[in-house]
Amino acid sequence: MTQTRLFVLDTNVLMHDPTALFRFQEHDIYLPMIVLEELDNNKKGHSEVARNARQASRFMDDLMMGTDTDSVANGIPLSRGSLMTSSKAPNGNLFFQTEVMDATLPSSLPGSKSDNTILGTVLALKKEYPDRNVTLVSKDTNMRIKAAILGIHSEDYRNDQVLEDVELLYRGMTELSPNFWEEHSKEMASWQEQGRTFYKLSGPGIEDWYPNQFVHLPEEDGFQAVVRKVEGEDATIETVRDFSSQSHNVWGIMARNREQNFALNLLMDPEIDFVSLVGQAGTGKTLLTLAAGLAQTMEDQRYAEIIMTRVTIPVGEDIGFLPGTEEEKMTPWMGALMDNLEVLTQSEHNSDWERAATQDLLNKRIKIRSLNFMRGRTFLNKFIILDEAQNLTSKQMKTLITRAGPGTKVVCLGNIAQIDTPYLTETNSGLTYVVDRFKDWAHSGHVTLTRGERSRLADYASEVL
Repeated sequence: MTQTRLFVLDTNVLMHDPTALFRFQEHDIYLPMIVLEELDNNKKGHSEVARNARQASRFMDDLMMGTDTDSVANGIPLSRGSLMTSSKAPNGNLFFQTEVMDATLPSSLPGSKSDNTILGTVLALKKEYPDRNVTLVSKDTNMRIKAAILGIHSEDYRNDQVLEDVELLYRGMTELSPNFWEEHSKEMASWQEQGRTFYKLSGPGIEDWYPNQFVHLPEEDGFQAVVRKVEGEDATIETVRDFSSQSHNVWGIMARNREQNFALNLLMDPEIDFVSLVGQAGTGKTLLTLAAGLAQTMEDQRYAEIIMTRVTIPVGEDIGFLPGTEEEKMTPWMGALMDNLEVLTQSEHNSDWERAATQDLLNKRIKIRSLNFMRGRTFLNKFIILDEAQNLTSKQMKTLITRAGPGTKVVCLGNIAQIDTPYLTETNSGLTYVVDRFKDWAHSGHVTLTRGERSRLADYASEVL
């Protein structure tokens, strides 16, 4: 029988994911006393880190309920306070540091620093349990480097990772083989319904398709369709609407490439409640979304108003507190919104007065909101745009998307290559999380945009810088 491992958790693991206590299956968890001290120091405030610190303390309090000193020394069964179902309940024990441990650190690592105290505890555990695999789990890269120097086995906390590799992320579209029709035309049925063309296909490879995934032939202007239903090896697909011509523009905006056309098909479809668009700067994510939102709010009256929000994480130094109301405080963060509104409202034939009147009208239907005040709200018949979504955790993303009430559409935009939130990576970002979790739902869609359409300067900078 394989011996269970002993995992020593760094404080940042619990402040990143409080449920980490229950994610190590049959293995044991050890918490140095300094970890409890750091949780206590970080529990105050309204930040996500403070909330997680408080939640981790609550989990440990539940586990400690009814235990005595001997029980703590022998390990507390983690199954007692597990959030998991009985089939996934952890079988390991939780150990707390109950005495000062003798560990000699190199003179270059003074023991007064919290990280070095944890490293000293791990070294002492290795001496005390020479037959066990003692592993330090930390989200801090420097902590893992120092552990490696001291001969301590360390790992990153990966349980929150959605994918092993970001290259495996669902792209929302798939290219068909050139001989696709020869392979799938034998039992094909086609029909028209309300001016739309449908095909029912069966054959190899179809079982790997997802609802609202786009399929296309290699040619840029070749066959393009969206999957409407998948049942085993049978699928129903519908030809996409063409938004690349002036006669089918969306608030004056035309699709400049195939991916943008796919994105507009999702954004303009009333049957799709959740859309995610991923792409680098200049691919048109915000412009397309805002144009679709304005067309459906101002022209079709499908939504009452547009609500735009984003994470307020600065690229450079923070400029400090901003004066004014919630909307006024958020305005400096909404440069992308203002830039795109300028594109959408400019016209050669409009006078300054007409442009100002249009701007005033749009400002009444576009609201800027802060993420900090979303908890507990319910949005009815709103078109919600969540920009810079790659900087959100999976828990924050759940909190925001569950605010949607009847008739509301949520659009998440982001570039997973530009993450500014500490401890978030491409594989555990909230944006990656929702793209992967929503791909099987019939009322959601996703497109990864790759072609920059901003300018030749921006395109070249994206390639070489």
